[in-house]
Amino acid sequence: MHVETLKTFCDLVESGSLSRAARLNLLSQSAVSQQLRALERRYGRRLIERAPRIGARATEAGRLLYAELKPMLERLAALEQRLRTRSDVVAGTVRVASVYSVGLHTLGAVIKRCLAVHPDVKVHLQYRRTNEVYAACLDGDVDFGIVALPTRRPQLEIVPLGHDELVVVAPPGHAIARRGRCSLAALDGQPFIGFDRDIPTRRLVDRLLRQHRARVSYVMELDNIETIKRSVEAGLGLSLLPAPTLVGEIRARTLVGRPPTEGPFYRPIGALYRRTREQSAAARAFLTLLTTEFRGRGVGAEPERSSRG
Repeated sequence: MHVETLKTFCDLVESGSLSRAARLNLLSQSAVSQQLRALERRYGRRLIERAPRIGARATEAGRLLYAELKPMLERLAALEQRLRTRSDVVAGTVRVASVYSVGLHTLGAVIKRCLAVHPDVKVHLQYRRTNEVYAACLDGDVDFGIVALPTRRPQLEIVPLGHDELVVVAPPGHAIARRGRCSLAALDGQPFIGFDRDIPTRRLVDRLLRQHRARVSYVMELDNIETIKRSVEAGLGLSLLPAPTLVGEIRARTLVGRPPTEGPFYRPIGALYRRTREQSAAARAFLTLLTTEFRGRGVGAEPERSSRG
């Protein structure tokens, strides 16, 4: 059985669409159908169910075949790349998916450094929501994912990068701006702006507020940290955000950040990659620069505080 046929089958399972699998492999839909029939004849089992509403969905046998084929194809692709490329040559493309609140304020320096040290390396950076970063790593679409509050998954390796300190954020004219520190209890009853509820940093913030009996009034829930900061600047509410994301606003004096008196509180940052994925020399070089950059920020681990919030 040709490797191309097996790859097309995996793309069909992942996309749930004959037309998309055809586009990914530069084939016609009829060619994809023929390859699928050949696989089903070979194994004597129906592998894909097709219906108008559900599209193309793997049967139990199809899911079993996919689960065994996918890591094999990934290892084969990595082997071919290693055989074609000298192991000591750092070149190629590194694909990275990051949540916005980490990538925007950190990865620019890493990418710039990577391009300076390894001019034959290209870094393709995309911003995604947290669940999409995990999916991209699991599906092999990216070499690395960068997330806040990483959670363990059986197929993923986590490389700890450090911790971001959380601070109370207010416009300069707010009473909080006149304090050196701010109690979380002082936020009780205040209008508050936070992340959407499915974002891990939001869950961390809510837990901290509950622990310190601060019942805030959420007036806005957003998926973009830049929009949260603009809303606080406009005086629409307060927030609790990672300090590294506020450097520009604090320098411009459009926002102030005050450490909670009950803290410090941190959110951990981590890099993810699929354990079965063979990392290229370029990917390994990027990861080295990434960990070096985070260490250079001087952000230390606070395991006891972090574990509680």
